Amino acid sequence: MKILIIKRDKIGDLLLTTPMLRHLRHSLPNAEIHLLANDYNAWVVQNNQDIDRLWIYDRVKVGKTLRIAAAFKLVWLEFKLRLERFDVALVAGGDDSARAIKRALHIRAKRTIAYCAGGNPLKSKVSDPLLVVPDMHEVDRMLAQLVPLGIPAPEKQLYPSYSLPTACQNFALEWLRERGLSPQKYIVLGLGARRAKKQPTTEQVLAWSRYFKEQWGFDTVFMWTPGKSDNPLYPGDDEVAQPVLDAESPCIHPFRGALMPALGLIWSAKVSIFPDSGLMHFAAASPGGVLGLFAETDVSPSPAQWGPKGARVDYLEARQSVAELADDVIFSKIAKLMAN
Repeated sequence: MKILIIKRDKIGDLLLTTPMLRHLRHSLPNAEIHLLANDYNAWVVQNNQDIDRLWIYDRVKVGKTLRIAAAFKLVWLEFKLRLERFDVALVAGGDDSARAIKRALHIRAKRTIAYCAGGNPLKSKVSDPLLVVPDMHEVDRMLAQLVPLGIPAPEKQLYPSYSLPTACQNFALEWLRERGLSPQKYIVLGLGARRAKKQPTTEQVLAWSRYFKEQWGFDTVFMWTPGKSDNPLYPGDDEVAQPVLDAESPCIHPFRGALMPALGLIWSAKVSIFPDSGLMHFAAASPGGVLGLFAETDVSPSPAQWGPKGARVDYLEARQSVAELADDVIFSKIAKLMAN
């Protein structure tokens, strides 16, 4: 059987697809598994052993910029994929995505599997339309997409996984050495959320970092996305981070850097704290695990679908903003994660 998995979302979303890929490979060891990703997220599965071939397309729209050349390349790529004569095209994702379904239909596989809402006009063209199951985690929703192939849910929970490149590990070790820090002897505290209400306040960052130092002797690596909040490609957190930097706390070590080096520091941490974001999911897959922060989930993603998945994870959900979360609740959660 020849299967194409289509995943056009962000890096965290693709990471959450890895349990489905693992279960598919285990259940159909002789299947030929291909994955179609874009030039932003494909690196997440670059060396994934559950994939036989990774196809990468350039995004046609980046921010507000349209890349005409990328559009022509995509048409040619879809033609080449059509020549592969796939038995199955599976739109990996826990919600209805008309754009992804259209891409799958262009491949002209014998079967197309996708979540389709009742009013989706493409539903009649999908051979295996699935109804979204509410209150189910994104990982489990994608595992359920394998049922039409005769693959039931796994007997035990499968967690997202990622193999950290050696270069990232080496960067982290050198960065830590230069600052007198040791692996597993610090906590990563990140901002990295598109909604400000999901981020800890300056006062919380300073108070939590002070407690970690006094209680456990752990310094804090304070991490945020570089750039301004109005960046059309990816909003940054420089303005939010600046008041923390101005406080000049001796136990806080700022890290304003690229994504891959950030992963190296997360992998060497005792534990991490992140708002709902792609980095939260990567931290959940790291040895130290993560405490995820959620807020205002009546209008933004809920932890029921997007909470961290891993062997050492937990989360807290605030009604309006993370600023509402009491310090002692945070400290209790972190203590339990560190004890695991």
